[in-house]
Amino acid sequence: MHRTKSRLLAPSRRGFLGGAGGLIGATALSGSRAFAQGQFPERNLSVTIPTAEGGGADRDARVFASVWKDHIGVDLEYEYYPGAAGQVGYEFYLDKEPNAYNLLFANLGPEVIMMVTQDTGIEVGQDIVYIQQTSSEPMAIWVGAESPIQTLQELVDLSMTRPVTVSTSRLPHPGSIGVLSLAEATGGQFTLVPYGGGNPTAMAAITQEVDASVLPFANPIALADQARVLGVFAETNVAPAESGDAPTVNQALGTSIPNFDSSRAWGVHKAAYDQFPDRIAILKETMQATLEDPAYAEAVKAAGLPTAFIDAGDEAVAMATAASMKELATKYRDLLSGA
Repeated sequence: MHRTKSRLLAPSRRGFLGGAGGLIGATALSGSRAFAQGQFPERNLSVTIPTAEGGGADRDARVFASVWKDHIGVDLEYEYYPGAAGQVGYEFYLDKEPNAYNLLFANLGPEVIMMVTQDTGIEVGQDIVYIQQTSSEPMAIWVGAESPIQTLQELVDLSMTRPVTVSTSRLPHPGSIGVLSLAEATGGQFTLVPYGGGNPTAMAAITQEVDASVLPFANPIALADQARVLGVFAETNVAPAESGDAPTVNQALGTSIPNFDSSRAWGVHKAAYDQFPDRIAILKETMQATLEDPAYAEAVKAAGLPTAFIDAGDEAVAMATAASMKELATKYRDLLSGA
């Protein structure tokens, strides 16, 4: 292992688990097929999610698992470790046994950015391998439905008169970089306010505790009539029907701000990847079968999400996405540090 232990967690983190009921939950899905004797997996899989229960990662993992369990033949159990922009979750995950039964469900954008900007000592490819990408979505800047702000131009105009507050789930995030780039391009005053998860970030905008919010596009879409999308950090809006035909940021403002997006992916310990290639192969095969199963697209739609966000990618694609996020984090590191 090349990882340097972080000081974020005390050495007695095992003992911490028993007293952290407010942070950690474990839930099993029901209705899977019986365990196959002598064949991996022989018991349920454990999923670490580095954000809070009920957030976007939790939702997307469960949507995927609702179909995957019929291909892998076992259920999934979840544990949630929010904190330090995802670093707490990664630290806890890397302390788990590397046996291919313990999986990580990652939000590649913010979590790779976190690894770069927070000097965690965690290395993609040395400590963790992302074996399957499931979805990708651009970042969106939006307001609550009761907000007086109707357009992105109005938000920018407001930022010329006073600092505009924008909630974000965590500071190391593609959405945060999008807002900082928006400030750079327009000369407006924007203040990022990290809330430590998608749900509190969204609620801050809905209640107008902040002026606006920036989150992955699926979040305001899932909120339906509680949210008004002002702009999407993408070349085109791939979900116009679900977002009130919201413009892209560049369409709305005539700017040339880069695209900012993020992808969900399943990860495993590098040690498990090396030691149990047969198990990893089964994980990959059944994950791919899930993405090709029409039931998965139906499950995505049933969750109120556009199927346009499904972005299947094998290990090579997922690792390339992580590499591009690392490059993005390095490029905008000074902006994030300044924020």
